[in-house]
Amino acid sequence: MKKITWIAILMLIVSIPTFAGGLLTNTNQSVRFLRMVARDASTEIDAIYSNPAGLAFLQDGFHFSFNGQSAFQTRTINSTFAPFAANGGDITKTYKGEASAPFVPSLFAAYKKGNWTFSGMFGVTGGGGKATFNDGLGSFESIVSMIPVIVNGMVGQIPALSKYEIDRYSVDSYMDGKQYIFGLQMGATYKINDYLSVFGGARMNYVSNAYTGYLRNMEVGFASGGAMVNASNTFGTLAQMMPEPMKGQLDQLANATKDKELDCKQKGWGVTPIIGADFKMNKWNIGVKYEFKTNLNIENKTTINTTGFKDYDHGVNTPHDIPALLTIGVGYEILPTLRAQVGYHHFFDRNAGMANGKEKFTGHGTNEYLGGIEWDVCKWAQVSAGMQRTKYDVKDDYQTDMSFAVSSYSFGFGAGFTLAKNLKLNVAYFWTNYDDYTKNMDAYNNMPGKLESMGIPASIAQMGNIKGTDKFSRTNKVFGIGLDYSF
Repeated sequence: MKKITWIAILMLIVSIPTFAGGLLTNTNQSVRFLRMVARDASTEIDAIYSNPAGLAFLQDGFHFSFNGQSAFQTRTINSTFAPFAANGGDITKTYKGEASAPFVPSLFAAYKKGNWTFSGMFGVTGGGGKATFNDGLGSFESIVSMIPVIVNGMVGQIPALSKYEIDRYSVDSYMDGKQYIFGLQMGATYKINDYLSVFGGARMNYVSNAYTGYLRNMEVGFASGGAMVNASNTFGTLAQMMPEPMKGQLDQLANATKDKELDCKQKGWGVTPIIGADFKMNKWNIGVKYEFKTNLNIENKTTINTTGFKDYDHGVNTPHDIPALLTIGVGYEILPTLRAQVGYHHFFDRNAGMANGKEKFTGHGTNEYLGGIEWDVCKWAQVSAGMQRTKYDVKDDYQTDMSFAVSSYSFGFGAGFTLAKNLKLNVAYFWTNYDDYTKNMDAYNNMPGKLESMGIPASIAQMGNIKGTDKFSRTNKVFGIGLDYSF
């Protein structure tokens, strides 16, 4: 019955990327990104993240940018599996999680003198939110839904169990997850000549995750009638009445349906080396940046783990690499008051170590295509807009209701206002339209294998060979406001 526990914990370990970017990376580190989207050829203060070699073309002096973003996301999984009907009568259930990051700050600072520019930034470069699942997920409930099937299979083999046929089940579950990767970046840009500059630097990443949750009150109802009863107590009592071969299986059911609880924090850190180059001539600017893979493990700081799953015991380490990233941007000044940029991102997902080896199911990596335009409405105001296509290359075996990636189109627009000669206000709204992803399974959640691993005889476990479907979708919206200051 260990697999019920395994699913319960994985429900808590869900990725929570509430921003634009790859599987673990937030690329929207500034409000300028939110309102124009394509910023990989920037030569302004936000270039510290998007195109650090472009900082060579700032004016001499100090430059600062303070940004705040609020992001809100929903995740919806429609799961279809026939045994769900024993809990409410419907074979399709909708599981909804809500993730929020009410305030996510980022800070940029640069000092330019002659051919040298020294820069630094702090931001939430990965994760950045909290997700709450009040009603659990299909991957767990599908296991619980098989309890009537398992017991009724036993009923068919042992006449003494005939009056214990089960036709209902229920379970209370709750899980809350928080994921943050805090990034502190430092580096230097050197202007080789009037057209070419280079950058070298690094980002220190600190991971802080926290997961709490429980599984309580697993109950079953007998076809003969009566109120729902506690599953663990009932199976324990029945075990004492049965022959020895059947007693062991009922004891397993009794143990697996006890209340479970987890309180686990995860910490870890790693360094990302970063290089870049920028070429600027006349109305054209081209920026290139490469972030190397970040080798990173996270370690469990567990205070409560009554699940029986050892991978989340205190002190256990899990791979959590941040994939390498290549960005290319091209900017062009169409008119003195009108500018456009396009960009391309490639995340080398397959080369990054992930929990349970999930990188094997990521194909050739994530690709993003960006475009944006900015127009000076007057001397003190600009408006801008842009879009981004994010295309994940993940396979069915990567997608689970605990952690899934769906391709998307993102759109942003906003404005910049010059409040004083050296002070600028940026405001923006950014939202994402996600593709739906449907995963069809001949044996939902690999049910026969899971039942056999619980000690259920193969003849009964094969009753779990039932087709099922998960349909994944998301929504996302981000608001941002920032101030740029130079002197």
